[in-house]
Amino acid sequence: MAKVKYYYDSENLAYTKIKTRKRIKIGYALLFLVASALFGFLVFVLLINTPYFETPKDRLQAREIENLKLQYSILNKKLDEIDAAAEALEERDNNIYRVYFNKAEIPDSIRKAGFRNPERYKTLEGYNNSQLVLNTTKRVDKLSKELAIQSKSLDEILKLAGAKESLLLAIPAIQPVRNENLKRVASGFGYRIDPFTKVRKMHNGMDFTANTGAPVYATGDGVVARADNTASGFGNHVVIRHGFGYESLYAHLSKYNCRPGQHVKRGDIIGYVGSTGRSEGPHCHYEVHKDGNVVNPLNFYYGNISAAEYVAISKMANQENQSLD
Repeated sequence: MAKVKYYYDSENLAYTKIKTRKRIKIGYALLFLVASALFGFLVFVLLINTPYFETPKDRLQAREIENLKLQYSILNKKLDEIDAAAEALEERDNNIYRVYFNKAEIPDSIRKAGFRNPERYKTLEGYNNSQLVLNTTKRVDKLSKELAIQSKSLDEILKLAGAKESLLLAIPAIQPVRNENLKRVASGFGYRIDPFTKVRKMHNGMDFTANTGAPVYATGDGVVARADNTASGFGNHVVIRHGFGYESLYAHLSKYNCRPGQHVKRGDIIGYVGSTGRSEGPHCHYEVHKDGNVVNPLNFYYGNISAAEYVAISKMANQENQSLD
């Protein structure tokens, strides 16, 4: 039951009952309802922004965020492993591969260079976990760039390796006459007595004595440049251009087993021992040229003889005797 209120009427000297208008009652009721609703809304807003009140959707999002944090943590551990492997590969590349092929190492200023665009990661900023995503993205980008540089370096090394293989095959590295067919090394590179004039003069190659018809072998891969008898004194002779500045000459042959323009490989039979041209007896006069200059063939016999055989040939070749041509 609502309380009845009175006021004192001084003119009539009596208490008079206060009558509240219906409109005012309704207004008070509406004001109370609005205030209650506003208070309830404020309490709701405060509750949903505190950790003590979570909706199912909030809990689901929280679990997803924690799962993403875990995934990023695992990703960073894998990046550590990849980074370590890349470092080891860069170390081998600079200190083994590039050293072997006589190439300058790639400096860290190039390998470790980042990205200069300051706006590159702008879209990743301003979120609750921006730093985690930002740091991981930067690591992935940096590692991707390092691997791209390393890939280009290995492509270069692969090309150099192919060239190195071609070079090793091109170098005149074996004797032109095999030991089983060889009688002796009659004369080596250097000053020798000319068999016709008996004058001491420069002998630009080595003379390998063997029976007429003994096979003569190409000492390295190359292309036959000449197979004729037009050069003075050499008789039937073959010239092979090996590339990389190397040429080899085989003189006084009895006959050819190749033709100009033919590609030959080390160990192919290109002719046979004879005594054509300016010659004292059956032998193969052999020369090696590098960049247009004659060089001692003895320095190249590493492909088919042992150390003991090399020492024996070296002793015979270094004797200043009479040459056969």
